[in-house]
Amino acid sequence: MRVRTYQVCSNCIMDTSDPRITFDDRGWCDYCRNYYEQIQPNWHTDEQGERTLASIAERIRREGKGREYDCIIGLSGGPDSSYTVYVAKELMSLRPLVFHVDAGWNSQQAVRNIERVVDGLGLDLFTEVVNWEEMKDLQVAFLRSQIPDQDYPQDMSFFSGLYKFAVKNRVRYVLTGANYSTECCREPEEWGAYPGIDVTLVRDIHRRFGTRPLTTFPMVDILQYKIYYKYFLGMDVIKPLNHTPYVKREAEAFLTGRFGWEPFRHKHHESRFTRFFEDYWLPRKFGFDKRRAHLSSLILTGQMTREEALLRVAKPELDEEVLAQEFAYVAKKLDLTIVELRELFDGQNKTYHAYRNKRALIGLGAKAMKWLRLERRFFR
Repeated sequence: MRVRTYQVCSNCIMDTSDPRITFDDRGWCDYCRNYYEQIQPNWHTDEQGERTLASIAERIRREGKGREYDCIIGLSGGPDSSYTVYVAKELMSLRPLVFHVDAGWNSQQAVRNIERVVDGLGLDLFTEVVNWEEMKDLQVAFLRSQIPDQDYPQDMSFFSGLYKFAVKNRVRYVLTGANYSTECCREPEEWGAYPGIDVTLVRDIHRRFGTRPLTTFPMVDILQYKIYYKYFLGMDVIKPLNHTPYVKREAEAFLTGRFGWEPFRHKHHESRFTRFFEDYWLPRKFGFDKRRAHLSSLILTGQMTREEALLRVAKPELDEEVLAQEFAYVAKKLDLTIVELRELFDGQNKTYHAYRNKRALIGLGAKAMKWLRLERRFFR
């Protein structure tokens, strides 16, 4: 099999660690072309975005009359979700219920941030605590599966818990911190970014490697929330940050000054497992560095230079001593020895293709979303 010559985009820093990336004659990748052709011309954070946000807010307030809460927001303690809570309460004049799923991996910094934002805005917080024994069992099963998608159990618990709670309590509007400003360059699925919650995949992996039943673990399949929840129950997922100016450093400075919020070193560091997975497991076991996508988004939206991003990815985000400590911490928390976790790390790499899944069906849905212009980020 022909080995592909290494290449990095001449405009952002995405590279051929994405096996399906393409480049044009300028050396620009398909992520950059998609951003300038599909996202930027249709992304409005000026007066047009302000009008759109006001219209959305008015509709949510109108339909929420007589209810204790007119919307729900998932809060992780990171900048995107924290700033979304502020926008909802202060700029949109909404009455959100703040929802947090505790999957067992919160950093103390994330906990403090959640408390400070919620208290500072005078909002109510509901925390759903995932059964740790089930969470641990599913995470170890995924480690044994040897696929890159090791944050899947956490992501499933976050989104499934939020959607199920909203449906159960008849809260129609779900606000999220998803945005073009810091996420316009979508992580390739080969990097552990499987597109959506595929219960078929999860159940097959757990059937092969799990040891206890998942009786309470929240699972909402992508077809369930994309079709049944949306078109039959009327759930509407809103992304306010796409309609208002959102510059990451400015937002972090604002949150710090207003609430005493503490910035993280890098995206997703509010979860200790995610930090370990993205900073150690994924780049060292599979050769994928998600920072390339995260920082490329900042390059495309003018928040970082390409030179700054290249310097950033030239070395690990955390030093070797901290990474070794985190390796030991993750092993202990999952009831594994360091030797056992090292054996899993050294195991033969696989992909989701080794397990039952409905990726083909999800792909058809993604293409339909793209064709209907409901999704503008690049998706193969």
